[in-house]
Amino acid sequence: MFPGQHPERHITERTVQKVFEQARTASGIQKKVSIHALRHSFATHLLEGGIDIRFIQELLGHQSVRTTERYTHVSVKDIRRIKSPLDQLEEES
Repeated sequence: MFPGQHPERHITERTVQKVFEQARTASGIQKKVSIHALRHSFATHLLEGGIDIRFIQELLGHQSVRTTERYTHVSVKDIRRIKSPLDQLEEES
């Protein structure tokens, strides 16, 4: 998916880190951030946008959905949106 200089080999983690650091510097962002923080934000935004956690699991390459659940730290915003089926019955009446 992310080829390196040689098509048969993928880009290295260190190269990704260097490119990320260059982009952060070029954009003027002063805060010290990491690839991990970017990945976490990506996953959290997808989850908050209503994307099923199993799709996020696949995108992040996690074998277990439990890893993805820990990674995304399900937001309070999403938990507050959950309605009990009993509450929905009252709304329909």
